[in-house]
Amino acid sequence: MILLGYGKTTKAIAKFFKIDNIYDDREIDNKMVINSSLFPENIDSDEIIIPTPAIPPRHKIIQKFSNNIISEYDLFYKTDNFPFSIWVSGTNGKTTTTEMITHLLDDRFAVSGGNIGTPLGELDQNASIWILETSSFTLHYTNIAKPNIYILLPITEDHISWHENFEEYEKSKLKPILKLQEGEVAIIPEKYKDVETDGHLITYKDSNDLAKRFSFDIKKIDFKGGFLLDSLLSMAVHKIVFDEVDYSKINSFKKSPHRQEEFSDKQNRIWINDSKATNPDSTISLLNSFSKKQRILLIIGGEDKGADWKNLFKLFQKLNIKLFTIGKSSEKTENLSKEFGIDFQLSKNIAQAVQDISIEHNLKSIAILSPSSASFDQFRSFEERGEYFKRLINEK
Repeated sequence: MILLGYGKTTKAIAKFFKIDNIYDDREIDNKMVINSSLFPENIDSDEIIIPTPAIPPRHKIIQKFSNNIISEYDLFYKTDNFPFSIWVSGTNGKTTTTEMITHLLDDRFAVSGGNIGTPLGELDQNASIWILETSSFTLHYTNIAKPNIYILLPITEDHISWHENFEEYEKSKLKPILKLQEGEVAIIPEKYKDVETDGHLITYKDSNDLAKRFSFDIKKIDFKGGFLLDSLLSMAVHKIVFDEVDYSKINSFKKSPHRQEEFSDKQNRIWINDSKATNPDSTISLLNSFSKKQRILLIIGGEDKGADWKNLFKLFQKLNIKLFTIGKSSEKTENLSKEFGIDFQLSKNIAQAVQDISIEHNLKSIAILSPSSASFDQFRSFEERGEYFKRLINEK
């Protein structure tokens, strides 16, 4: 077994399977790490390579040994360390839906992991159920493993620079459906109703349609907007697996930080931390709840991953909004702002943006960090970005 990339996934695999070395392109001061320039020129046909999911398929080692590549999921599936599993994917809402399902099934010895932060090598191997937030990166490399239940949220443009085009991104998200067997279930957007599978497909147009299919009473659910769909999908899993509907329990779920998290500064001005919005559709989901009467001061930008932002800027035209641009995508944001006639200010980083916004912000306006971009150009994660943003506000 060969591990490629010194990431959370491969470090957990190394520990679980007692593997001494990981190949990585970077210079890392760790006795486990071998520079990938020393990767073997030839390997046996039955030797498996497990990459950390962030490594794209165009990487030279991936391309040369493509027949040897398997995913973290495939590895554990092959070794029978794979209980009943529920996979959650889509573009937006994966984390919340995974957390909600785990919340509803916490008395059933269910644990969550995957892209949500806990690699499979660190999950409880004796758990009855694994609930896995599953990224398109992992799905791209997964060819053997399959879920018992697959939950697919709507798919919109994201990670285009990794997949190189939307079609490949979408194809990765649909792969688990193709492998389902009789008795296994996928709940998916109606757009994909014709995907061939031996499993049972349940399709939905929107939250209202999904609620009707499962006879859920939306009036009894406290969540709105995108969170409503997350809660309905979670309740659908609960009903399918255990034939239970528990409105009180789903309503007791507490949202994680960094997604539409509202708070006030010392001057009682409203700020929203939506650092989890790493693509334009996430930002659109938040902004759709505002009217043109409300003044919005929006921090936007970062590593945009090649996504098309035109629908986002069309929405900006309907709002009373000013953009404060940060990060690697600043030039893109500036060009689109000029094209669509959107007021903007180049702020370069979050600290400067907060300072610039504070000059204009008042009790009637709303200041928002919803970057529509990944954080990797200036931060290690969206969590670090969100915490830094909140700290800046609390210090004001």
